[in-house]
Amino acid sequence: MVSLVSRQGRHLQRYTSTGGRLVVGCIPYKFKIDKPCDYDIDQAMEVLVISSQKGHGMMFPKGGWELDETITQAVSREALEEAGVRGNLEDKLGTWSYKSKSHDAFYEGIMFPLNVTEELFHWPEMDVRRRRWVTVAEAREGCQHPWMKEALERLVTRLSNSSR
Repeated sequence: MVSLVSRQGRHLQRYTSTGGRLVVGCIPYKFKIDKPCDYDIDQAMEVLVISSQKGHGMMFPKGGWELDETITQAVSREALEEAGVRGNLEDKLGTWSYKSKSHDAFYEGIMFPLNVTEELFHWPEMDVRRRRWVTVAEAREGCQHPWMKEALERLVTRLSNSSR
C-alpha cells in the first residue's frame, strides 16, 4: 500500500557544507510504443512534467534529501509523492548549484533519470499538482529552470549515444 501523505517540514533536511539545501530529483521518461527504434530519441521518448505547487510552469519532480534516507530513496520518494510514478532509477545526470526562487539561498540539485514502469492513479500530491507526459521539445520550451533543462539535455545525449 502506498502512503498517500507527503513528508512535510525540513527538520530532517540535508545541507551542504556552505549551508545550501540539498535537493534531489528525476526526469521521469518512457518510450512511445508506436515509434520504431530508428527514430531520433527526441521523437521516440516522452518525459513527465509536473506543475509547481503554486501551479505556475512545469518542472521535474524534486525535493529535499533527508537524513534518514539514501539518495536513491529520496529521489524515488519525490517521484512518487509529486508525480505518482515508480520506475528504474538510472545513473546520476549531474549536480547543479542554483538560486532558490523563494529563498535568498543557493541550493545544490542532483538529478537522475527515472525509466517509468508504473503510473499510479492516486498519489500524495495529486490535489496540488498536475502531471503531463510531453515531448522533449515541449519540456525544453516549458521548463523554467535552466539547470533542469541542462539535465534533460544530458539525458537525451546519454540515451542517443546508448541507442547507437
